[in-house]
Amino acid sequence: MAQGRQEGMMCKHFRKAADSGFTLLECLFAILLIGIAVAALVAANGSFTKVNAAAIELSTAEFLVEQIRERTDLVAYDSVKNFDGFNSDTLGGPITADGEVLDDFSAYTQTVTVRNVNESDFGQPVADSDFVKVTVTVLLNGKEITSASWIRADY
Repeated sequence: MAQGRQEGMMCKHFRKAADSGFTLLECLFAILLIGIAVAALVAANGSFTKVNAAAIELSTAEFLVEQIRERTDLVAYDSVKNFDGFNSDTLGGPITADGEVLDDFSAYTQTVTVRNVNESDFGQPVADSDFVKVTVTVLLNGKEITSASWIRADY
């Protein structure tokens, strides 16, 4: 008989546990956790969008630097010096290696400086030499995005 009573109490205990559900407090806590997770995902998405935009700007700026580099490679050494002081704003936008204006990129500006440099120390400017240092700076709405320099020799 004692064994029957124990089995009855166990069945009652299991039935009571099976009938119970989430309490209001547990539901509110679960909703709070889900809300925090969703807010974190939205914030992360915003950060990824900003990083992606910066990467696109930098990639475009590097492309525009390469356009000037190719253009200076296409001309004779003596003509490279004619690029000194170039500013693409005077044309209405940056240019390609062929000299065509890229109207779609009008927010970008290419500026070029050309300096004669010492044959043994490219960091030292001199009055006249067989080496020039070409520096291109690309700006987006007046803010510098990238700058690159290279040496061109009279060979």
